[in-house]
Amino acid sequence: MWDRLVPRFCNTIRKMLPEVVFVLGAPGAGKGTQCSLISKEFDFVHLSAGDLLREERQRPGSEYGEMIEEKIRNGEIVPVEVTCSLIDKAMQKSGKTRFLVDGFPRNKDNLDGWQRIMTDKTKLLFVLFFECSRDLCTERCLGRGAAGSGRSDDNLKSLEKRFSTYINDTLPIINHYDRQGLVQRINSEVGPQEVFQDVKKVFNDVGIHRISN
Repeated sequence: MWDRLVPRFCNTIRKMLPEVVFVLGAPGAGKGTQCSLISKEFDFVHLSAGDLLREERQRPGSEYGEMIEEKIRNGEIVPVEVTCSLIDKAMQKSGKTRFLVDGFPRNKDNLDGWQRIMTDKTKLLFVLFFECSRDLCTERCLGRGAAGSGRSDDNLKSLEKRFSTYINDTLPIINHYDRQGLVQRINSEVGPQEVFQDVKKVFNDVGIHRISN
């Protein structure tokens, strides 16, 4: 009897785990805009790794604040233990069960850390990958900075480093998940609402439907 009950119990626990969609793409690909729309349509909590790090950087007395500021300013990646800890805390604090994790994992260290720290705590549904040309992404980020985004990395010097990190470190992560059949690719060079129509189709196709009002 126990041989039958234990696997059934483990499967039940697995189903109860928080469900995660990783949202990846180049700087300026529109990840934040689409996450906001997805959150409203499908009742997902949007957790931006970058925003969580920026909030931690500004939190009085943070032991990580200075290090995070230096990493962000230089277009580098914060140690995975810090990022995973902030994501985990935000999940628990929300009281919700479905999450968009935006801008993570961005390199192999992020991936290894997530698998080491968070795999047993979460269930990965798929990876939403927004594809957009470098020129258009750069134009969007510089426009965002000129409009007063307040982000210390919305400038040409930081963008050069961020794109280098994206090409060298993040694209291999996309390829890793692609080999597992987990990547959903979205063309994000068109307008936000047009992009969102494609996003909704992806969510509907995997069995996630619009929340009822």
